[in-house]
Amino acid sequence: MNLNVELLEWQQEVFADDARFKVIAAGRRTGKTRLAAWTLILEALQAESGHVFYVAPTQAQARDNIWGMLKELGHEVITAAHINNLQLTLVNGATISLKGADRPDTMRGVSLAYLVVDEMADMKPEVFDEILRPALMDREGRALFIGTPKGRNHFYDMYCLANNGDDPEYKAWHYTSYDNPTISKAEIDKAKVQMSSFAFRQENMASFEARGSAMFKEEWVKYGDKPPKDGEYYITCDLAGFEDMAKAKGKKSRLDDTAISVVKVNTDGWYVRDVISGRWDLNETAMKIFQAVEKYKPMAMGIEKGIAKQAVMTPLMDLMKRRGRFFNVQELTHGNRKKTDRIMWALQGRFENGWITLHKGDWNIKFLDQLFQFPDTLTHDDMVDSLAYIDQIATISYANEADMDLDTWEAYDDVAGY
Repeated sequence: MNLNVELLEWQQEVFADDARFKVIAAGRRTGKTRLAAWTLILEALQAESGHVFYVAPTQAQARDNIWGMLKELGHEVITAAHINNLQLTLVNGATISLKGADRPDTMRGVSLAYLVVDEMADMKPEVFDEILRPALMDREGRALFIGTPKGRNHFYDMYCLANNGDDPEYKAWHYTSYDNPTISKAEIDKAKVQMSSFAFRQENMASFEARGSAMFKEEWVKYGDKPPKDGEYYITCDLAGFEDMAKAKGKKSRLDDTAISVVKVNTDGWYVRDVISGRWDLNETAMKIFQAVEKYKPMAMGIEKGIAKQAVMTPLMDLMKRRGRFFNVQELTHGNRKKTDRIMWALQGRFENGWITLHKGDWNIKFLDQLFQFPDTLTHDDMVDSLAYIDQIATISYANEADMDLDTWEAYDDVAGY
């Protein structure tokens, strides 16, 4: 039978992957529902027995979302379609059932060969944990989770679990409305102008928005393609704890990352060349710091004061001895200020006045997510905190001392605000 399966490039990538549990965070009109429909049909055709489920927040949504699409795409292999119970029977006897998470009892006691969960963020977490996940056990069934983010909730936790590699059976993908070539980019750009920046980032860019305080605005962000010729590099590091990662793994964990900011400073402001971040062990962290210093040869390098700094200094000193390259590490402090105040004073004025430029790179998305959500307690701020520390060690002359009355002169940064 010729099903004439046609998939977009990103859909082919997800479909071909052999991960057992696939998690897709995607913007509106990306094509995630069409991928789900094709996957349901093909998985059902390969299932010797057992059920295949498509689960939406409500049964009415399940019908509206995918019933017509399934019938259209799979008409050559569908032998029966029962609208009353929203069930399709295929030529091999397998069934595809459409279910609503608002009626969980209708999904108990089944053996699932395959499962698609659509808009998990709108469901209670126990629907999957207590009903659907056990239904996959006896057949070692697979699952696809698709949805547009709705803040930081259980769908976000699952996405992080899959994206961080905390469980080898899970894998995550992130796509925006721009990833669908059948949608006019000009039309998406119009939506960006007409919608609030929060709504556009969540609905079209598939950002896990947490409704931050808008301390930093999107229009303040500037980008650059290459660092300025003049100026000096500075590097600062905000360390995560080095507790046993294996004990903390799991989809409920929200471990901090270590973040290393690399910034070139001159009289025009800060050029953020890179913000390197990740969840590394002690030796990996030391190596990341050493490599950054070796590459950029900063005027100064600083690490946040604390037990973590004491721990990382031993492997860092070993690296210096082995490589024959020594550098001084300054101790960065909180200065008895709350993190919110410290970051605001160091970064808000500089961003607003155009004194910070971000080098275009893969790290931009993760950094801006943290920046725009700050100071939301559910959002990591390691990269932002690391950048704020540059304020402590970067020294640059903005005025000519010959023009000053040194008896009355008092240092004051009208950009940073203190």
